[in-house]
Amino acid sequence: MQRMGMMIGIVPEKIAEYKALHAAVWPAVLARLAEANVRNYTIFLREPENVMFGYWEYHGTDFEADMRHIAADPETQRWWTFCSPCQAPLASRAEGEHWAMMEPVFHMD
Repeated sequence: MQRMGMMIGIVPEKIAEYKALHAAVWPAVLARLAEANVRNYTIFLREPENVMFGYWEYHGTDFEADMRHIAADPETQRWWTFCSPCQAPLASRAEGEHWAMMEPVFHMD
């Protein structure tokens, strides 16, 4: 299992909309995440900086293939049409990233 953290900005005027979307995530989107070996997924919001921190545990063996599996799903693609306008990707993110992945530096069980 890999613990993974990621960050992204959020458009201040879209915070309420983003929260409402995530209060009722579509079942097909959740199912696709589970199929792609994602577990224990949490998104945190920090205001007034308007950044979000995402955390999940990846239980698979081929992360890139599992992420392609998520991205290929029409219902997930439709979900992203609602979420993406709320998000403000970080300028420092790596090529091809939407959420900027983070390096783990400490963990305590």
